[in-house]
Amino acid sequence: MKEKKMVAGKRNRVVLVTCESVTQARRIANGVVRKRLAACVNIVLSPVQSIYRWKGKVESAREVLMMIKTTEKQLTELENEVKHLHSYEIPEFIVIPIAGGSREYLAWLEESVQPAGK
Repeated sequence: MKEKKMVAGKRNRVVLVTCESVTQARRIANGVVRKRLAACVNIVLSPVQSIYRWKGKVESAREVLMMIKTTEKQLTELENEVKHLHSYEIPEFIVIPIAGGSREYLAWLEESVQPAGK
């Protein structure tokens, strides 16, 4: 059996976004996948505990984490859509480069965010 090689994910990104609820996360996930701004969104159903500084005070909240898979080219439009659909004044939007992955998965990711018909 041939060993499949990992390839560099030069143009591929994972974006972390936290939300106030699963309902909000699902609405954002459906919106960005339908608009082809993301290939896939994982929603972590166990809440994360966030401790952060906001307007001079230390706050704490239970949030839902989303991991959005996309390409570098889609980042600006993805961020705009997340901000549009999100309830937070300043939603988390952290971009992590994908160092590598399976050739098939990364090809699928890139194909999934191409405009329909391309």
